[in-house]
Amino acid sequence: MNRREALQKTAMMLGYAVSIPAITGVLNGCQATPGIAFKPVFFNDDQARSVEILSEIIIPKTSTPGAIEVGVPSFIDQMLKNAYGKQDQDEFLQGLADLDRDANEAYGNNFTSCSTTEQETLFKKYHDAAFAVPLAKPALGWWNPRPADKKPFILRIKELVLLGFFTSQIGATQVLKYKQVPGPFKGCIPFADVGKTWAT
Repeated sequence: MNRREALQKTAMMLGYAVSIPAITGVLNGCQATPGIAFKPVFFNDDQARSVEILSEIIIPKTSTPGAIEVGVPSFIDQMLKNAYGKQDQDEFLQGLADLDRDANEAYGNNFTSCSTTEQETLFKKYHDAAFAVPLAKPALGWWNPRPADKKPFILRIKELVLLGFFTSQIGATQVLKYKQVPGPFKGCIPFADVGKTWAT
C-alpha cells in the first residue's frame, strides 16, 4: 500500500490529523516487523510491556492478526527512537508513567501487573476523557497536524498503533481493501469486455 494513502486512511479512522513525527517516521520507512521477538531499543522492559498491552487493547487478535502479531510494539519503539524529538519522547514516556501511577492508585499495581479487565477499564477511562474535549479540526486536510501538546497520550499511542498496523503488509492486505498499484497487465482483452476504446 502507498504509505501516503495509509496515512490518510489512518487519519480518517482517528478522526483527527496525524502528527508530524508520525508522518515523518512512516514516510522514512519505519515499519512493523512481524515474526521477530520484540527487543526494545528505546523503551525499558516495563515500558515496552505497557506498549504491548496497549497495542493489544487497541487492535486485538480476532479472525485476523492483532497488533502484537503484526509487530506494532517494535514499530512504536523505532518511531520513538528515530522519528520523535526529545520533547515528544519525554511526553510519551511521561504518559506511560502517568498510566502506572493511575493504575497504582486505582488497583494497587503497576499497569503491567493489573488484570486484563483492569487494564481495559483504565484504557477506556483515558480514551473517554480524551474525546470528552472536542478535537481541533485541521484547516487544510488530513496532513495538517495538530500541535502535539494538544493531543492526549492515549491518542498518541492510538495513532502509532493504527499507523503501525495499517502500514504493515498484513494490515494493508488482510484488513484494509488492497489494490495493487500498478495492477496486473492484461495485454489482450476482448473489446466486448471493455465496452469502449481506451483514450490515448
